[in-house]
Amino acid sequence: MSAPGTVVVLGAGGAIGSHVVDALVDQGRPVRAVTRRAVPARPGVDGAVADLMDAGQLRAAIDGAAVVVHAAQPAYTRWSQEFPALTDAVADAVAGTGARLLFADNLYSYGPVDGPLTEDLPAAATDRKGMVRTLMANRLLRRHADGELDVVIGRVSDHYGPRGLMSAAGETLFGAATKGSTVQMVGSPDQPHSWSYLPDVGRALVLLADAPQASGGIWHLPVAPALTQCELATAAAAAAGRPVKISVLPGPLHRGLAVFHPMLRELLGTRYQFTAPFVVDDRRFTTDIAPFEPTPHAEAVATTVAWFQDRARAAA
Repeated sequence: MSAPGTVVVLGAGGAIGSHVVDALVDQGRPVRAVTRRAVPARPGVDGAVADLMDAGQLRAAIDGAAVVVHAAQPAYTRWSQEFPALTDAVADAVAGTGARLLFADNLYSYGPVDGPLTEDLPAAATDRKGMVRTLMANRLLRRHADGELDVVIGRVSDHYGPRGLMSAAGETLFGAATKGSTVQMVGSPDQPHSWSYLPDVGRALVLLADAPQASGGIWHLPVAPALTQCELATAAAAAAGRPVKISVLPGPLHRGLAVFHPMLRELLGTRYQFTAPFVVDDRRFTTDIAPFEPTPHAEAVATTVAWFQDRARAAA
């Protein structure tokens, strides 16, 4: 049985889950970090290994939890086939335990928007990724309305930060800029875009985990002011002491390459996020949950570049 108030983080080896664990450790909170494979032991963290699609292993992993943070996800190219079943399995395991289920979601459900992204926008996505996200959120909120679960959904924009490798600002932007390689961009390099800094994501999700008023709601996690892809890449290259090099993938070429390239095919559906302003309105969180000062981009970029540099030296 866990200590009172234990927060169980599913997907604790991933970018978002690992930063939730960091935030909990910083606060001295009881935390169990659940991963697919064994990871090195960490002071203050109860580690557990579980296949989340094995009902018995999943139930054992969340035993005694006060909050279960669902930050696990399948490979990006396997969302349609695997993500809804994974989220249903997590919800089934949490139902009846009395634990809160906090789902780390993203912004794909809204589809293309005209104006800032607010929580009251309709779920209008027509791409596969957005429809998968909408399906999962709707199922969770329906179970909340039916009294089966206490559900909270926290929505994260494209993220960057230490251990953030797979997002639009991960290896392809920070990894490339840090090495002095060409940063490959999709869409326009000059449209404002909200970027979530991973340590801020961890702190904000912990606030949602604790807030009674968050129950049954969708919440946009706080972000620093929007930057264009070009501005973020330029800042990353400057912090690394490198010249910025940028290449933009035109739409017709993207569509042609997507026929043969699985990842480019997946990114084609969300290309709209980088062809027009994609700016998060986080006022509901900062008004109703807690005041929150996102880390300034200059500090966040410097920390992220340092992490990528350390990673490169370790691999050399």
